[in-house]
Amino acid sequence: MTPTAPGEKIQYPKESAGSILVENIPIVHTNTSVAAIFDALYQHNTAYNSINYIYVCDDTNILQGVISLRELFAQEKTVLAKDIMVTKPTAVSAKTDQEIVALVSLQHNIKAVPVIDTAGRLLGAVTSDTIIDVLHNESVEDALRMTGTRRFDNPAKSILTAGAWQHFRKRLPWLIVGLLGGIFAASVVQYFEHTLKEHLLLAAFIPAVVYMADAVGTQAQILFIRSLALSRSLDMRFYIIRELGIGILLAATLGILAFTLVSAWVGIQFGTIFAISIILTILVAMTVAITLPWLLQKMKFDPAIASGPFATVVRDIASILIYFGTAIAFL
Repeated sequence: MTPTAPGEKIQYPKESAGSILVENIPIVHTNTSVAAIFDALYQHNTAYNSINYIYVCDDTNILQGVISLRELFAQEKTVLAKDIMVTKPTAVSAKTDQEIVALVSLQHNIKAVPVIDTAGRLLGAVTSDTIIDVLHNESVEDALRMTGTRRFDNPAKSILTAGAWQHFRKRLPWLIVGLLGGIFAASVVQYFEHTLKEHLLLAAFIPAVVYMADAVGTQAQILFIRSLALSRSLDMRFYIIRELGIGILLAATLGILAFTLVSAWVGIQFGTIFAISIILTILVAMTVAITLPWLLQKMKFDPAIASGPFATVVRDIASILIYFGTAIAFL
């Protein structure tokens, strides 16, 4: 057993498994004995980038299984690799996104993830140190997206080291979108100016309706985007039915609470308007929270973009239209 020979460097997509794998990992043949594996580990241990697992391949370098060090130490010296390996090991292709690689590691509780080509040949592995770095960088990157900040080349470091001008350029674009959205929302409110003049109390409940839309929408979006990241084969029918049930329960509970409080404060008429607005706003906000990321994913864009100011603008305008539309219907 020797480290994989460095051949011609293949150019893999940026932030893919192939771009972050290491090639120098312990690889043995299916018929290698435990004694021979130990000899090779002692002889070449400094050459390996990772020894979390021993990777077992056949004559054509197709991955057959893996052996953990714990399992290796528990075996007799004469036992063969094929008799103690875990068959059908979890592996990813070289083009798999690095975030998916990290999530695979978490889902299957493995310290390193083997990377294979389309024929099943072992190319290398993504090590635990790299997986931790990916999880950290991706979490920072997602947080930046959700705040409407354009991507940095190295988010985890750049947010601390980048200059004021670079931060300004990264943060400005979506803030402009938010500003334009706010102006448009104001024009929507102005459209209902006559209704506001006759019933000034309506203005007092606008912040509450908008807040509920943003709070419920943000919760649903974050959970949905994480679900998409965890499983690219997400059962959308099941997910939508489940979220519909959750939305109805949330809307009914908060609607009843809103009706009770506002009716006791300013009367049943305003209580009814506020309660119905809250119910419809929650249902629409949850629909937007799922629809926007799903559409962006279908269009090959990162669904996390939908968690930023764009979704906030959509929810705010929708909630205002619902609120005033309900008010006009009942006043």
